[in-house]
Amino acid sequence: MRRNSLYSSSQRPRNAPAQARASPAGDDAPRAEAAAIDAPGVAAAPLTRRARVRRFFGRHNAFFSLVLGVLIALGAVYGYDALQPKPHALTQEDIDNAVLHTLDTKQLPSQYARAYDAIRGSVVRVREFEREGPENEITEAGVGTGVVIVDKGIILTNLHVIADAKKVGVIFADGTESEATVIATQPENDLAVLQAKTIPDDLQAATLRSTKDLALGDDVIAVGFPFGIGPSVTAGVVSGLRREYRSPEGKRLLTNLIQFDAAANPGNSGGPLVTMDGAVVGIVTGILNPNNQRVFIGIGFAVPIENAAAAVGLSPF
Repeated sequence: MRRNSLYSSSQRPRNAPAQARASPAGDDAPRAEAAAIDAPGVAAAPLTRRARVRRFFGRHNAFFSLVLGVLIALGAVYGYDALQPKPHALTQEDIDNAVLHTLDTKQLPSQYARAYDAIRGSVVRVREFEREGPENEITEAGVGTGVVIVDKGIILTNLHVIADAKKVGVIFADGTESEATVIATQPENDLAVLQAKTIPDDLQAATLRSTKDLALGDDVIAVGFPFGIGPSVTAGVVSGLRREYRSPEGKRLLTNLIQFDAAANPGNSGGPLVTMDGAVVGIVTGILNPNNQRVFIGIGFAVPIENAAAAVGLSPF
């Protein structure tokens, strides 16, 4: 009797994949595909479109991640800008309303206050001293006003303020006291020029302005020490130009004067007459009073600043 062979005489390829051996019976298509791919010398089957797309994105994953990040950032910036409220374009009506609101809610300084603020650092108290008593003591005999016109301590005042003084002193706006000497006089305009011996660190010189464009009705202030009280500020207007005035003692006739109606009294002499832009246009020199009471009745006179500048030997105009 012939024995059946326990092993097949056919030889399976040694490199056959385990998947092919494990495939269930009847699954011929996968086994054929695997054999076609793995078998040596057999061309690989073409990839599907989806597989190609996946392979492409897999190779360029870092690049596309970067591009996506940039796009997200740009979108965020654009979205933030789009959500911001659009700026409102200012109109003339908006500006007018803002100005009216400020005027209604803020108390602004007057033009006189601004003019004084510009000049106050230049105004000085001029002290006249004389000797009296058995011990010949020096005492204060009178007070006038002066204005600094050069920051080296050069001061303009009236000649009649210091004419009889045995010693002259000044007190600056910051309280600094100094002795002063007379360095020039101009009797025809009742002017004297003083040089202070001690000068404050930040001495402010006044701004001088020509009177050629000064007109009747222009607002002015007079700053000084009336009756020794001050500094005091009074306001008025220019009442006339090129006026003449004779001193109460009849000693001199002053010409080409500015007439003004800002209150002035003894002690104002030598002080500045100031326009609303804070510039000095004259030096207060006298008041008109027919009763010789030495009190103000509404007419004051100032020497034009051109004459005063000439007394110092300079003209800024």
